[in-house]
Formats: sequence, C-alpha cells, structure tokens
Amino acid sequence: MGEIEEASTGSDEASPLLPNPKPDPVPPTRTKSVRTKVPEVKVHLYKQGKGPIDEFTSSLGGWDQDQLEVRDILDKYGFKSVYAFKPDSGRGLPIRFNPRNGRSILTYRDGSEIYIDGEPKDSLIQPITKILVGVALITILIVMVMKESPEWAKKFNLGGGSNIPPWVLAAAVILFTRVRKRTKDFFGKRP
Repeated sequence: MGEIEEASTGSDEASPLLPNPKPDPVPPTRTKSVRTKVPEVKVHLYKQGKGPIDEFTSSLGGWDQDQLEVRDILDKYGFKSVYAFKPDSGRGLPIRFNPRNGRSILTYRDGSEIYIDGEPKDSLIQPITKILVGVALITILIVMVMKESPEWAKKFNLGGGSNIPPWVLAAAVILFTRVRKRTKDFFGKRP
C-alpha cells in the first residue's frame, strides 16, 4: 500500500474552485406561506339610539367564520344587550348569541356593514339611592306626623330645640332629585 501524497502546485492553491469568490452567508431558502383573509364586518355602534359612539371592524368567528363575536362587544362597551338598528327607523330585534361561546346565532357575510344599538348595564348606585331616599322620606314624614318626636329625632334637630320647617325638607328633596337627574350620565361621559 502506498501512502497518500499531496500533489499540488503553488498556482492551484490560489485559484478558487467556484467562479463566485463571495459566497452568500445565508443560503436562499424558499418559504411557502398561505395567507387567508379573515372575514370581517364593519360595525356602527350606537348607545340607546344616540351616536354612533364607535365604528370598527370586527372579525367573524365560528366554524364557518360567519358569526359575530357579540360577547366581546358587550364586555368592551359595558352593554347588557345589543339590538339590530337602523338609523332611519330605530331599534329592531335583539341580537341573540350562544351563551357558551358568545357568538351570534345569525350569520353575516364578509364585508357587511352592521348597525348595532346597545343597552347599557344598570348601575347599582341608582337603585340603592332610590331605596335610601325612600326610607329617609318615610322616616321624615313619620317624625313630622307624630305629635311628639322620638328621642333619636330630637338629637338631630338643628338650631337648638327647633324643628326643621317642612318647606326646607321639601326643597332639599327637590334639589337632591334635580341634581341626581342632571349628573346621571356624569360617569358615563368620562373616558
């Protein structure tokens, strides 16, 4: 057996084997990707017939991708229900949705424009305020009708031992209700 000998000349070492002296650091890779367009609808959102308060595009979901994500709209805008809406004629039927997945029962086509009217959730402040005002009014009326005021009512008298005139109480109740009605949407308008 013979040994392997290196048989090279000085001129061969300097010449490259490939004609391109600058090889690409990253070899070109061919990537194949398929892009599918997600079906979307344009939503014009109204609040109790006023607005539109927002206009946005919403992607359709479901197996056939033709159902509106109603629960997302309800949660985002604080509505308890949404209705079909026409700006000319007003509110229509409620938009029903599946309670499990939050998607609409009715289907929509890609590129449709939908007009929706939302009913805001009820505030907890309003019923509590009504109950407290009702109890206070009944208590005041009972104290005024009784011939002799109870001991606890005498402790709250203003100006020594004098009773509060009824017209002052009536004015306070009227003022309270007027202020409450004017500031009803105070927190709703704030961002």
